[in-house]
Amino acid sequence: MPEVRFSIRWPDGAEESCYSPSTAIKRHLEAGQTYPLGEFVERARTGLHEASDRVAEKFGFACSSALDQLNRIETTASLQPANGEVTCLSMT
Repeated sequence: MPEVRFSIRWPDGAEESCYSPSTAIKRHLEAGQTYPLGEFVERARTGLHEASDRVAEKFGFACSSALDQLNRIETTASLQPANGEVTCLSMT
């Protein structure tokens, strides 16, 4: 299953490299796009759950790395200004 690394810029200017175990995340986030914080978190949540589900279908267990990544995104998002925006810088 091809993994995807995606880089984001948080509203406070910090950049983070993120991980998805499958290309499913590409249906929810696009490189070069900027999203309101809440929308970004929801898109990431949906995409990472979908990616984890694809791993479960193939291997019989959820992807803990995808769920850990989601937890980091949700935690960092809770520390950002609610009206901020997140930019998806790249996807590889």
